[in-house]
Amino acid sequence: MIVKKTVTAEQAGMRLDDGAALLFDTLSKTRLRGIIDLGGCTVNGTMVRVASRALREGDEIVLGVMESGRFRELVYTAETVLYEDRDVVGVCKPAGFNSQRTPYQLKGTVEYAVGVYLKLAASGEPVRIVHRLDRGTSGVMLFPKHRAAAALLSQQLKEGRVEKRYLALVSGTPAEQEWLVDQPIAKIGSARYGVARPGKEAQTGFRVVASGDGAALVEARPFTGRTHQIRVHLVHCGLPIVGDSTYGGEAAPRMMLHCRSMAFEDRDGRVITVSARLDEEYQQICSCKSVDTLQF
Repeated sequence: MIVKKTVTAEQAGMRLDDGAALLFDTLSKTRLRGIIDLGGCTVNGTMVRVASRALREGDEIVLGVMESGRFRELVYTAETVLYEDRDVVGVCKPAGFNSQRTPYQLKGTVEYAVGVYLKLAASGEPVRIVHRLDRGTSGVMLFPKHRAAAALLSQQLKEGRVEKRYLALVSGTPAEQEWLVDQPIAKIGSARYGVARPGKEAQTGFRVVASGDGAALVEARPFTGRTHQIRVHLVHCGLPIVGDSTYGGEAAPRMMLHCRSMAFEDRDGRVITVSARLDEEYQQICSCKSVDTLQF
């Protein structure tokens, strides 16, 4: 929920947390400080994470009020990153975390955690987002460590030269072992997409890698980068992803979509493949469907 107020003469000169407590009287000062600390507060359009900042009359305060209990800490270390060289760091995004900051939070996102990691490594460079995974999706994310690396990786992504492989647990039995979906995708709701014309060109290759009790584990290779592409193309095939409530998937503790690997060319032309193992929860849900994930 986004809420906003304008500072009056009464709050002018006060600390941000004190003035906000008067303006947003349904929120305690403790809750307000938490919102400020998470990066969910802007003053005149600029994020402020210092509760003692002095207010001026006419300042516009905007708060992103996150659902209670949603915040979880995320930390990356040299032991937990998947890959790192002079240009790129690769990490595994857990399911349930946002790839980048939202109006509600900065801390507890992959963007923030990678930013802290780079800062501790004394890189002196800001974190740069060149691609994203949906909140419910887990798996590989790549972060360039400087501007030139960001330009190189962004160009490869734009040209479709980054090979991405996902694993999706779907309800139903695919009619074929391997197939291609070449169908345009368009926005059809506030947060929904679908196969529709006119739409943006989209192609995804699919391959069944394991099957079980009314479910199948499918490898997906998106050749384009449309929003919700794999999810939309699978539901178009009558194979909704387990846990994908947006597109009618069977209820599950998490959305069963995982970016297994990404392969790109480094500045010397070598192909680098970064892979992320399936987490225990993903494997347990597959096991309940009698789907074998041992090879992954």
